[in-house]
Amino acid sequence: MPGTRLDETFARLKGKGRAALVTFITAGDPDYRTSLDLLRALPEAGADVIELGMPFSDPMADGPAIQASSLRALKGGQTLRKTLEMVRGFRQQNSETPLVLMGYFNPIYIYGAESFVADAASAGVDGLIVVDVPPEADDELCIPAMAAGLNFIRLATPTTDDRRLPAVLANTSGFVYYVSIAGITGTRAPDVEAVKANVNRIKAQTTLPVCVGFGVKSPEQVAAIGAYADGVVVGSALVNALADSLDSSGAAQPSTVTAVTGLVARLAGRAMNTGAPPFERISA
Repeated sequence: MPGTRLDETFARLKGKGRAALVTFITAGDPDYRTSLDLLRALPEAGADVIELGMPFSDPMADGPAIQASSLRALKGGQTLRKTLEMVRGFRQQNSETPLVLMGYFNPIYIYGAESFVADAASAGVDGLIVVDVPPEADDELCIPAMAAGLNFIRLATPTTDDRRLPAVLANTSGFVYYVSIAGITGTRAPDVEAVKANVNRIKAQTTLPVCVGFGVKSPEQVAAIGAYADGVVVGSALVNALADSLDSSGAAQPSTVTAVTGLVARLAGRAMNTGAPPFERISA
C-alpha cells in the first residue's frame, strides 16, 4: 500500500518527537450540522487524527457515553450514507488530517461491503476500525479495504497474548490501536505502567505506530501515555463534553462545538487560536 495520510502524519510527528492526539466523536451527534461543524473544528483545536464513529444501535465495545451518543445520532436521522457525506463535507475544507471510521460490521453489511469500501475511499476516508471483524474474516472487509487504499486498523487488548498478536498484526496498517483496559470504553482509568509494558511488547513485533485508547480523559494521562506511545486516543471524555452542553431536550446549544474543541485544546496542551504547539512528550 502506498503512503497514506496516516503514514505521513505519524512520520511527521515522530520527526517532531511527539505522539499524535487522536480524537473520537460520533457522526451525527447530536445532529448532522453540529456534528459536521465540530468535525471541521477539531484539527485547529489540536486533533492530529480523527476517529469518526459510525452510529449503531448495539455498540458492544462502547460504554454508556458513546452508546448514548449513537442513540442521539440515530434518533436525529444519521445513517451510514450521511456519515460518508459528512466525510465529503470535511474534505471540502481539509485535505490533510487523517480520518478513520470506527464502528461495527452490521451497518456495513447492510450497506454492502464492496459498495461501502468504494464509497468510503471516494469520500476521503483514510482507514477503518471495525471492532467485531476478526482476522479470520479478513476476506469480508479487510482485504477489500486495503485494495481500495484504506488502512485497516486492528485492536489489541490486555488479553491479546503473544500467540494471538501475529494474527492481529498480519493485515493491519496505519496504526495498531491498543485498548488500555479490559472492558468497555470510558469506564476505568488505564494503569500507565501496565499499558507501557504492553505497548513495548507490541512494538517488539511491528514497526507500525501504536496508539492507546479507552479510559483516557485528562491532559495528564495524555502526556504520560504520549511519552511512550505513538498516539493517544480520547473519545468518551469528548462525547461527555458534548452531552453536557446540550439543552434539556438534547438539542445543541451555541456552546456545543466549543465545549468539545476547548477540551481538545486542553488535552493537546495548546491555547485555542494561538498557534501554540500541541503537547510534547514528557518522561514517563
